[in-house]
Amino acid sequence: MAFSKFEKPVDVHIGMVVDPTDKTLPEGDSVSNNQYTRYLKEKYNINVIVDWTAATGNDFKQKVSLTIASGKLPDGMVVDDRSFMTKAASSGLLYDIGDLFDQYASKQVKDIMASTEGRALENASYKGKMVSLPNITVDTDGVHVMWIRKDWLDKLSLPVPKTLAELETTAKAFMDNKLGGDKTIGIAGPSKNSFPYSTFLVSSNNMAGFDPIFGAMDAYPGYWLDNGDGTVSYGTTSDNTKKTLALLADWYKKGLIDPEVGTRDNTGDPINANQTGIFFGPWWAGGYGNGDSFKNDPTANWQAYPVYSDDGKWNTHMKTTGSTYTVISKNAKPDVVKAILIMNNALVRDEATFDLSVAVGWYPLRNVMAAANETEYEYTELTKVLKGESEPETYNVPNSLYKLMYADAKKVRDVVKPPYDELGVTNYSTANFGDFQRLYSLLIGDRPFATTPIDKKVYSVTYNQTPTMETKWANLKKMEDETVLKIILGQASIDSFDKFVKDWKSQGGDEITAEVAELLKK
Repeated sequence: MAFSKFEKPVDVHIGMVVDPTDKTLPEGDSVSNNQYTRYLKEKYNINVIVDWTAATGNDFKQKVSLTIASGKLPDGMVVDDRSFMTKAASSGLLYDIGDLFDQYASKQVKDIMASTEGRALENASYKGKMVSLPNITVDTDGVHVMWIRKDWLDKLSLPVPKTLAELETTAKAFMDNKLGGDKTIGIAGPSKNSFPYSTFLVSSNNMAGFDPIFGAMDAYPGYWLDNGDGTVSYGTTSDNTKKTLALLADWYKKGLIDPEVGTRDNTGDPINANQTGIFFGPWWAGGYGNGDSFKNDPTANWQAYPVYSDDGKWNTHMKTTGSTYTVISKNAKPDVVKAILIMNNALVRDEATFDLSVAVGWYPLRNVMAAANETEYEYTELTKVLKGESEPETYNVPNSLYKLMYADAKKVRDVVKPPYDELGVTNYSTANFGDFQRLYSLLIGDRPFATTPIDKKVYSVTYNQTPTMETKWANLKKMEDETVLKIILGQASIDSFDKFVKDWKSQGGDEITAEVAELLKK
């Protein structure tokens, strides 16, 4: 049943997010007619009909918000914030998929969900009913590292910077020597569609935010922190966050940070144009996330490293199980719900067999499901394959929890060439660019997480909204975002931070903090 082909065609209407910077669709293909939609039609007799698309970021969020407000959902869509799911569920718009999930979800999907020890099911549920398919991503999606041009460091005979003071010196050297041309940027930053830091509601995959800088200052803005004495606090309101904002404002004033931070349309533009030498992001941000950088300069040797505190500690916030949800309209026919479950089963099982030169983001209702430790497992095992300590056939395990391992093991020796002691861009073949991107991300991007112990892992007390947040969080978040950006850009003094904290507390922050403290007790 998990992979049944329907006797008659089943139409599935979806809303879809589209990355406007992605150029991998072949000429003649479209969002509703491509290798992935044709695969679903041929294998399962599922017709995907795309009712609407919206661009990644604010455009998509706005479209989802309007769709939920109108009460007219397509059969399925993947929302990128749990509050969208709970809003739709509380408005009675979602299908209770529990029974059909039990019948139609593949064993592999169920095993991956089980790897979270119940957290994924809890996140996907509302008032005890399973009303969505949860995204389950690898833990390392939430661990942000420094991506730096090692070839630029080598050109200037500079060591890899470890602390913030060394990072500042390096960024200045990159700029003084104009290694990215006349428009050289020392450190890239978030765009108007991304964030200065991850938050408890969007706790992973923050491309070009400043997360490692905050971590090096022992600051965890956007997270609800357990103070260890039964009380909680909101990380953005801490003295360490204030100190970090003062540092970022200083760097911005010195011209080390992208002058268009917070207003640029796409955070990846200066990275892909090879105008910047440093940015921050998760394991996939170099490889998957900056493919055009390598196309524009095959010698761009991006390497990933932790950023350390002054006393040599690697501190990082940790993510929830996942941050996106496939929601299904309560008006969908049972066959349509089954089709969406089968589409998800097929993606999990067959992603390893797809031609990834066409970005897998074009797969309809793509909602990533992976075992929590998949990337570090793959890093370790692929390294064994490269060194001849293990053979690819070892990983030929049908419906494995590590769903891409066998395919990656078969490819890795074709893509990565010796010597293997310190992998760089010159070790890689780009003949199949999709394979290059994946294996670059895994073996270089995940190296810090897989090989370096983290000294301090910080989890949020909650990754979900409390009752008061449903009415007051939007305003509090707007105030927070505006204050943070203005301070970094020098449009407001660091002293304005104290007023923000006071206003935040009085306008609902204290009330919400008390609710989170109750969750901690439970």
